[in-house]
Amino acid sequence: MAKGYLVANIRVTNQDKFQEFSGMAGPAIKKYGGKVLARGPVADRLEGDVDGIVMMIEFDSKEAANTFYHSNEYQAAKAIREECSDTDLMIVEGVPD
Repeated sequence: MAKGYLVANIRVTNQDKFQEFSGMAGPAIKKYGGKVLARGPVADRLEGDVDGIVMMIEFDSKEAANTFYHSNEYQAAKAIREECSDTDLMIVEGVPD
């Protein structure tokens, strides 16, 4: 089965509030089987002008990634994130093994 990936680009507007979001999102990621593959603001941006923190989280499947995203735990964290950042977020299915 192909893995599922949550990919986000987050432009933080309030660092303190974003730390609150991170403290809520981290345990939810683990609970739903997610593994953070990449996180950080220092991406080599070769095209386009999007900036911010880039995150890539791997799940066992696209369905598992969607279950995480729509979970009560993540939706509570998302409400905080929406107060302190502008975010582009997508879930994509990986290439089958």
